[in-house]
Amino acid sequence: MNVAVATVWQGEEPKQQVITNMAWRGCVMKWTKTEFISSRNTTSRSCRLFDRLGFYNQQRCGFRREAKRPDTKKGNVNRETNPSPPEAGTPGPPPPRKVPRPTLFKPLMFTVGFTGCSFGAAAILQYETLKSRVQTAKDEEESEKFSQGSQDMALWHDWWNQLSGFQRQLILLMSMADDFWSSLTEGQRTVTGIIAVNALVLCLWRIPSMQRRMIKYFTSNPASKTRCVPMILSSFSHYSIIHMVANMYVLWTFSSGIVSLLGREQFLAVYLSAGVISTMVSYMCKTASGRLYPSLGASGAVMAVLAAVCAKVPEAKLGIIFLPMVTFSAGNALKALVAIDTAGLILGWRFFDHAAHLGGALFGVWYVAYGHKLIWRKREPLVKMWHDMRSRGAGGSRPGGGPGVDGSSGGPSPR
Repeated sequence: MNVAVATVWQGEEPKQQVITNMAWRGCVMKWTKTEFISSRNTTSRSCRLFDRLGFYNQQRCGFRREAKRPDTKKGNVNRETNPSPPEAGTPGPPPPRKVPRPTLFKPLMFTVGFTGCSFGAAAILQYETLKSRVQTAKDEEESEKFSQGSQDMALWHDWWNQLSGFQRQLILLMSMADDFWSSLTEGQRTVTGIIAVNALVLCLWRIPSMQRRMIKYFTSNPASKTRCVPMILSSFSHYSIIHMVANMYVLWTFSSGIVSLLGREQFLAVYLSAGVISTMVSYMCKTASGRLYPSLGASGAVMAVLAAVCAKVPEAKLGIIFLPMVTFSAGNALKALVAIDTAGLILGWRFFDHAAHLGGALFGVWYVAYGHKLIWRKREPLVKMWHDMRSRGAGGSRPGGGPGVDGSSGGPSPR
């Protein structure tokens, strides 16, 4: 009996241990779950409190399981790329913000002011040039009276013999450069400075540290914050060497005709004004069409020079440098260029700034037809005022006394 009981007890003991262990494990799990739920409720209540106090959602406390990334395979692609439209009664996404069109009041005022200042400065420059020429002629006459030919030649011969070989070569080189400069026409000498400025700006485009400033000040764009100063600086700016060579070649070709027609000072005023006016026309067309992109180049000013010569001398014969056997009249060339730019403006071609080309061409034609009479021939009051200011500054003595500077006419005679 005792043996049997002992046997039974020994057989039942493992079962009771298993039951006891399971009971303790259940109690522990229940207690742990209760504590986790209570802590989670406390956490959610504290998070709601933070929300009431105004904290952002990124600052919420507690830990959350990371959201599962949507599967981008096959069918789920359309769900991500094509969101469902909002339901009725729920507000949809706000419409895209419209970019306001730039105002052109300041560029227009800058165009008017710069054009007036250009012609005013040109009139004063012509006055000073005539006065200096008269003074130079007087000085040359006085020097000729005291010159002694034989003695001067002997002095020059002795001075030349005292020079070294390098100094003689340098003097000969300078003499050749002076002879070449003297062989140029007045128009070619005038546009040489313009070509030099364009070449300098082209070199600045090749400097990486200058790119940001060049885009800001040497490209014209109606959407830019800086719109007035680039209207004139962009007329001397070329990024491509071919673009600059083409524009400067046309300017060099027509320089003699335009300067002989208008004079050096008046030509400079027309060239600078045409650059600003052509840019203003480009601003207006870009703003009206909504195509706000930057432009640069001297094409607008060059077109004004070309159009002025072609309108003044329409029967002149022109040709193409690569096709010398093909010739056409200047009037027909101007009509063809205007037609091409008009078609490009209507069709929206963006290879060239056709609006600037048309603005420059129309300004050149208008100036030789009406602008010369309305602007340049009415400069006498300004020149007379400058003459009086110079006379008072010199202590009441008359300066120069060149042609047209006698007080009665009030300035140089009009061309």
